[in-house]
Amino acid sequence: MIMKAKALVLKAPKELVLEEFDLPTIGDDDALIEVEACGLCGTDHEQYSGILPTGGPTIPGHETVGRVTEIGETASKRFNVKCGDLVAVEVFQSCRQCDNCTNNDYRHCKEHGIFDMYGFIPVSKAPGLWGGYATHLYASKDAMLIKIPESLDPQLATLFNPLGAGIRWAVEVPETKKGDIVAILGPGIRGIAGLVATKQAGAKFVMVTGYGERDRKRLEYAKLFGADLVVDTQTQDPVKELRSATGQLADVVIDVTAKSTAAFGQSVNLCKDGGKIVIAGTKGTTGAENLSIDSIIYKELTILGALGVDYNSYSKAVEILDSNEFPFDQLSRLSIGLNDANNLLSELSEGKQDALHCLINPKI
Repeated sequence: MIMKAKALVLKAPKELVLEEFDLPTIGDDDALIEVEACGLCGTDHEQYSGILPTGGPTIPGHETVGRVTEIGETASKRFNVKCGDLVAVEVFQSCRQCDNCTNNDYRHCKEHGIFDMYGFIPVSKAPGLWGGYATHLYASKDAMLIKIPESLDPQLATLFNPLGAGIRWAVEVPETKKGDIVAILGPGIRGIAGLVATKQAGAKFVMVTGYGERDRKRLEYAKLFGADLVVDTQTQDPVKELRSATGQLADVVIDVTAKSTAAFGQSVNLCKDGGKIVIAGTKGTTGAENLSIDSIIYKELTILGALGVDYNSYSKAVEILDSNEFPFDQLSRLSIGLNDANNLLSELSEGKQDALHCLINPKI
């Protein structure tokens, strides 16, 4: 019987160390999950490089899919899962009792919130197994689990997180509707996810933009997923290209770029009078290059920030992934073991890794 878990602990920026942890005793109200795969995103390498600080040594990883190995009776009823089930782990926790949680805004839970998310909780908080870079993860009484169909490969299932983000950020937050013209800035995995979500919502036309050599292959993937227009902003004017293709500017603009100071200014220029702009994902920077604040006023734009995802969006994402309607299995994917995580995160933080979907498989 396995009595120890192995996990990567981020001791300091760029210092991931493999350590062992005792497996916790599971009671009536919690669960233990054996990790099958943990997806990586921009937040991971920003955490690794120190751009996003943590409150102490931490096991990173917040796009976790695993199998329930132990679960209490009360927890089983609350999560609606049992031993042996494949599940995804929501990054946020919810006390389920405060005003924000009862109003379905658990991302701002008064007990947990943004500083108590999976992948960011210090290992000093028992039992320490709070992140996906590990063989096992602890599901507290305030965790939220999404059941994954057995027909869905666990590695592919880690896309529940970015696809859920696409659904919430590109459709639910701006209320994108049938017939809308949409511009998505950033052709990474969340840009592709936003493209899928807006197409599902009935958008009339979706443009996806990228920048330079690194994004060219990603723009090809955007075409594969149904983008009506792709634009390399290094050599093309996205406003001119969108006007030429549709005769108007965008009803909705979604900015999912990473650390781009120019993207917000482009968003304002691309958005039509009375349109909506969603800024999603952390930028790790201040200021905005070539931003015309007066244009926001003259156009009477609505600017929306989007923090995280939510349970409903994740559930919809799992349904889309399991439907095989979109070619997610054709995305460039890199799966590595725990011992190779330092190298991969270093490459990601330096922009040297081209795979669109990277993940850690602790069983390799």
